[in-house]
Amino acid sequence: MPRNPFASARPMIRPMIVVTLGALGGAALTLLASEALHRTNTQAFCVSCHSMQTVFEEHRHSQHYRNPSGVMATCADCHVPEALGPQLVAKVVAARDVVHEVLGTIDTPEKFEARRWRLAGIVWRKMEATDSRECRACHAFSQMDYEKQGRRTAKRHQRAEREGRTCIACHKGVAHRLPEPPSDSA
Repeated sequence: MPRNPFASARPMIRPMIVVTLGALGGAALTLLASEALHRTNTQAFCVSCHSMQTVFEEHRHSQHYRNPSGVMATCADCHVPEALGPQLVAKVVAARDVVHEVLGTIDTPEKFEARRWRLAGIVWRKMEATDSRECRACHAFSQMDYEKQGRRTAKRHQRAEREGRTCIACHKGVAHRLPEPPSDSA
């Protein structure tokens, strides 16, 4: 009886199938994760919670939403880093807002306002810690035309650049209303 020339190849087929299926599964998971990250960075997703409607309305009346150049900064532009690692951290932190929305902690404008100072502080501290990384994705001292800025604004920006100050130090409330600090009487 003639010997099968492919008999020695059969033991190799199973590991190749496992590796191929693993690679296809990994690619599918990567695509799904990428799509999930993309969709959760959309303006529609960000403002789908009732608690974000208030801050979205404020954003709609800011220079970051409507301006002469027609460039709009979305929620993700200011609140979600581009790099994958920091982006994943931001998503985990943002999940707390979703949890509090579902639990009813911030699901009404009144409840949101009661916690707004603390929530804003979290965002401001993050922006300070990252040297306003998301702001600097669009705004860079090196690209500013100080001649076209007002005299006081240009002087402040030049001083901030010399002193290594971060954007959020001066620009709190640029896209959202500044919250009222908590009263000491409570």
